[in-house]
Amino acid sequence: MQWTVVVPLKALARAKSRLSDTAADGLRPGLALAFAQDTVAAVLSCAAVRDVAVVTDDPLAARELAALGARVVADEPADGLNAALSHGAAVVRQRMPGAAVAALNADLPSLRPPELARVLDAAAEFPRAFLPDAAGIGTTLLAAGPGRELLPAFGTDSRARHRASGAVEIALDEVDSVRQDVDTGDDLRAALALGVGPRTAAAAARLLIPEQPVD
Repeated sequence: MQWTVVVPLKALARAKSRLSDTAADGLRPGLALAFAQDTVAAVLSCAAVRDVAVVTDDPLAARELAALGARVVADEPADGLNAALSHGAAVVRQRMPGAAVAALNADLPSLRPPELARVLDAAAEFPRAFLPDAAGIGTTLLAAGPGRELLPAFGTDSRARHRASGAVEIALDEVDSVRQDVDTGDDLRAALALGVGPRTAAAAARLLIPEQPVD
């Protein structure tokens, strides 16, 4: 099964506020863009992916991600993450009614295309499926097969909410790069340990990131 992946991205100026302990205000927009660029580049290289739709109203992000080959969808609802994802999925299916659609976080700078392909292949076995994040509380990917509504419920405790919505939890080992989103300094250190894409590596090189304490 080939998938269209919908990637939401808020305005860069407002992105990644929880990285304030690691990156100054002036650096966070560049980090958020680098995360998104490395994420989208990896998705476009995935054998299970037909195309990528990025939902954003940020002009810089739109230009840079379109240059990579993503299709940009304006965030017309302007009503938060889940509304943006529902809108993006609807736009995709206006163009391709039978499309299999997956929502994916824009902050997966360690993403490896073969691992994403494994997750999407597993998701294809179910009408709706999701992958929990590395913390085990949130969600990094939500997939809906042809003819199925995406019904995104990202945000606080999204793992529990997606499970309650009837989506099947994908249980796979060795797909850490698809689970490791970046919201905090600790998340960024974990992503760097996995290995990040070139844009994130360049952006992170400008930061002074203390090592995690040893237990």
